[in-house]
Order: sequence, then C-alpha cells, then structure tokens
Amino acid sequence: QVQLVESGGGLVQAGGSLRLSCAASGRSFSIYDMGWFRQGPGKEREFVAALKRTNGRTWYADSVRGRFTISRDNAENTVFLQMNSLKPEDTAVYYCAVPTRSLEYVSPKSLRSYDYWGQGTQVTVSS
Repeated sequence: QVQLVESGGGLVQAGGSLRLSCAASGRSFSIYDMGWFRQGPGKEREFVAALKRTNGRTWYADSVRGRFTISRDNAENTVFLQMNSLKPEDTAVYYCAVPTRSLEYVSPKSLRSYDYWGQGTQVTVSS
C-alpha cells in the first residue's frame, strides 16, 4: 500500500513561483519512481513531470520544460515540483503519482502507467 499526500498549492500571481511537495508512506517508497500530473477545469488530466529515483532521470511536458523542476530529498520520502514563471494556464489541481513498474519499462507520460495517486492540491495563477 502506498499513500501520497500533496501540499504547497495556493494562489500566486503570474510570473511567481510555488513549490509543491508529495509526501509518501510505505516501506517501498524509496524505490518508486514518481510523476506529477495536473487537471484544469473541464480538461483531461495531463502529464507534467516524472522522476526515476534510481538515477535521477527526468521527463517534462513541453509546456513546463524550463519552468518546472521535479526533485526529491535525500531521504527519498518526499518529491517536489518547483514551479517558476507561472502562467494562468498552469491553473489546475496537481497530483503526484507512483507508477506500477519502473519508468524504464512503462511510459513516464501515460496515465495508465500509474497505480497510486494523491488527493491533489490546487494551484491558481492570477493574471
């Protein structure tokens, strides 16, 4: 069993920054890869970023590359999403997720690759 809890969302003006956190529980968490997704109002859930924990390999959606950074702490019990230069289009509920298999063998960007999801945290970017 894996439990994920996101935090750090809030209201920020365009051009500002936020850092989201994903705290995980479960003994096997340290070996899990991680992903971030988001879902705006009336839109489908979309991929944002992913991290392979064994070697630090990262993947980013084109819409956030260069602005967002996914990372983890040294204990590997928390994964972060640093969001800079935020735009109103970034407004969404952000979810962290754990894939069913290593991201070496499944698509890091596919919803179907992930089994465990957090409850989400709201990010609102005002113009």
